[in-house]
Amino acid sequence: MNKFQVLKYQGWAIVWTIFILILCNMKMPDSNGSGIFFEGFDKMVHLGFFFVLTIFLFYGKIRHQHNYSFRSLTIFKIILATASLGAVIEFLQWKFFTYRSAEWWDFGCDMIGVFMGVFSYILLHKSNYNEKKN
Repeated sequence: MNKFQVLKYQGWAIVWTIFILILCNMKMPDSNGSGIFFEGFDKMVHLGFFFVLTIFLFYGKIRHQHNYSFRSLTIFKIILATASLGAVIEFLQWKFFTYRSAEWWDFGCDMIGVFMGVFSYILLHKSNYNEKKN
C-alpha cells in the first residue's frame, strides 16, 4: 500500500493540526477584565487541543486498519508526533511569534492531553476486546 494512502484516513487529524497551528500562533485579544478568560485558560486550551488531536489520530488509524488492534508502536508514534507538534508550536512562539509566550507548562499540558487520549484509546480497546471475547 502506498504510504500516502494512509493520509486519507487522517483527514480530521490534519485539519485539526492546521487549526491548532493557526490558533496557537495568532495574536490573542487582551483579556484584562473581559471575564471571558481566566487564569489557566490557555493551559486548558492546550490540553483540549491535543486530546482531540490524539483521538483523531487514533480514529484515522482504526479506520485505516479496519479494526481496533492494539499496537504499542502505534501509540509510540502518536506520542512522538504530537510531542513534536507541541515542541514546534512552542518554538514558533519563542522565535517567530514573539507576541505569544513560549512556556514549558503549555508543552506539559499538550502532553497531558495526549496521554488522556492514549488512556481513552487503551480503555476503549480493552472494552471492545472484552466484548468480542465473550
